[in-house]
Amino acid sequence: MSDHSAATSAAAAAATTSAKLPIPGKRNILITSALPYVNNVPHLGNIIGCVLSADVFARYCRIRGYNALYICGTDEYGTATETKALDGGCSPKEICDKYLIFFFRYHAIHKEVYDWFDISFDEFGRTSSPQQTEVCQSIFKKLFKNDCFSENTMQQLYCDRCERFLADRLVEGNCPTPGCNYDCARGDQCDKCGKLLNPTELLEPKCKVCQDTPCIRDTNHLFLELPKLKDKLEEYISATSASGGWSRNAIQITDAWLREGLKPRCITRDLKWGVPVPHENFKDKVFYVWFDAPIGYVSITSCYTKEWEKWWKNPENVELYQFMGKDNVPFHTVMFPSTLLGTGESWTMMKTISVTEYLNYEAGKFSKSKGVGVFGNDVKDTNIPVEVWRYYLLTNRPEASDTKFQWTDLREKLNNELLSNLGNFINRVLKFIAKDPGAGYGSVVPKVQCVDSHPVTKELGRKVGELVQDYIEAMEKVKLKEALKKAMNISGEGNKYLTLYKDDEPTCALILKTSVGIVYLLACLLEPFMPSFSHEVLKQLNLQHVSLSDDDVESAKRPWDIVPGGHKIGTPAILFKQLKDEDVEFYTDKFSGSQSDRKDRNLKADVAAANKGGKPSKKEKLKNLPKQTPSI
Repeated sequence: MSDHSAATSAAAAAATTSAKLPIPGKRNILITSALPYVNNVPHLGNIIGCVLSADVFARYCRIRGYNALYICGTDEYGTATETKALDGGCSPKEICDKYLIFFFRYHAIHKEVYDWFDISFDEFGRTSSPQQTEVCQSIFKKLFKNDCFSENTMQQLYCDRCERFLADRLVEGNCPTPGCNYDCARGDQCDKCGKLLNPTELLEPKCKVCQDTPCIRDTNHLFLELPKLKDKLEEYISATSASGGWSRNAIQITDAWLREGLKPRCITRDLKWGVPVPHENFKDKVFYVWFDAPIGYVSITSCYTKEWEKWWKNPENVELYQFMGKDNVPFHTVMFPSTLLGTGESWTMMKTISVTEYLNYEAGKFSKSKGVGVFGNDVKDTNIPVEVWRYYLLTNRPEASDTKFQWTDLREKLNNELLSNLGNFINRVLKFIAKDPGAGYGSVVPKVQCVDSHPVTKELGRKVGELVQDYIEAMEKVKLKEALKKAMNISGEGNKYLTLYKDDEPTCALILKTSVGIVYLLACLLEPFMPSFSHEVLKQLNLQHVSLSDDDVESAKRPWDIVPGGHKIGTPAILFKQLKDEDVEFYTDKFSGSQSDRKDRNLKADVAAANKGGKPSKKEKLKNLPKQTPSI
């Protein structure tokens, strides 16, 4: 490991004692992932679409020596969260008091899930903070001063008993779509036919709180005048989408919005839970979640450091990368940029947006509302380690089209790629070095002479150097799946190289010293994807840090020079365990149907077991196996 690598690691350790700020002369990268709604536990599709993808890029930036800040948090305002609180039995007057407890609990659940997944936020905050109110209202006032708003009257459902206007999710009724007739359609969408709705379109609407029939009333709202900001927005999109390498789906979705023509967008809602509108005529309203949620990135950064403007109002020295699923694109490429441009201030605008399609579950779709799929808290209760989950989700990342989570596919990737390829290569190398002298090297990396007389090793160095360069190029373009594939190809090359082993001592020493260098290189390349795996490999190598500085990338062409001769390694151990057919059968059955279906099945199984004298079935035995530790 180079002196530069050690210095980079020491600097990184020192930086954790105080808030990171942009550093002149360095690459300063601000990273955000779409703020997850607090009212539900995230499923695997949510995790790969936002926080995990951003975490991989943030980790990569850090080991490259960039000055990176990763910001995220829970989105705690909006109709969905207010509806969730109401489901708990609150009257409208009691809502605000209960929110404090309700959202704190769900925020903690999100944080616990992301901690288990090794997500390395610099700050994981929430939009219900005082800082959110301060920053959001400040931006509003600048927009208002610049005449970026208009006032308009809308017709909206009103409940006389609750004495309030009903937001879309606070009303249910019959779907108006011919042939559907679903009697529990929400005011924003019918879950049966999928049609998007307005609350006033529902047939026989009912207030979700008291079940009374609402009436239609006029209500005034504020609208952001997007047409006034059209020229500035299109200039920004035209310049940045190309130079920032926006993902294809982000460009397509944004272009579709622009082709349809920008229209004024309502920014206020008749809700009790949200950022209050600082205007006398709208003091009983809050900001629409699409307006205030992206501002959460800024307010959460202000929770991290009082000098947040050095990140968010520093476009010359800070690059902003944003990660999300495709349903969030218009809010980040049209709405949020328009909001910032309208203030007339010099904001750090998004440079690169990385957008995923949908990750589906087996033969259907993940659904938070229906409880279908594998959720973050479910994953923790399996006996499958975190690095396996991260690897599988990232190899299956829906970058260009929808992909599918399948238990059989997870088994194949674990058994064939992680176990047989990566784990097998590393274990073979380290176990051989750890053998007693004569049979091995007594856990000491051998010293070798010049490699010029061994052209196969030199050719391996050339291939590895090219693959590392390809990996760097892919990561810089946020093509995470491609980069992961390049790293795994290096492991494959290492396995082929080991077959060249010969009995003569000089060749054996050269092959083992070169191979142990590749083992360290793999620990570095795979740290963004599987940090717990890399930390375990470092432990077995008896090395302290990972680094991918320019010097480290250059040294990849000479893997025989990476780990010095005479270095004593640690104790080799198995890195991955096989996932068997019976495991796949169990998990497929356990996570089939909705969460309510699973509860019913578990209850019936408990009753049946009790009737049989409490003897557990084979599946029950598997279910009760002790959990493995999250690392290796």
